[in-house]
Amino acid sequence: MNDSETALLLRDGMLVMLKLGGPPLLVALVVGLLVALLQAITQINEATLAFVPKALALCAALVLLGPFMLSTLSGYTHALLDRLVAIGGS
Repeated sequence: MNDSETALLLRDGMLVMLKLGGPPLLVALVVGLLVALLQAITQINEATLAFVPKALALCAALVLLGPFMLSTLSGYTHALLDRLVAIGGS
């Protein structure tokens, strides 16, 4: 295994990490900004008002994006294990 193949595997790993972590983080960011805007407009400073919508939106995002995340991670794992088998066989 040469340096270019190692760099390719690392790049693919970083892309998988972004695909898996990006959407839930974006959902939490958007909901957090909306709740903060609502709190600023209404001047209601309640801690649970900031936490509960974010937690519910994050759970909904994980339920909706779960199949995509599972297929992405399993595809990368299969490719990585196939590459490891090819290296071990040579």
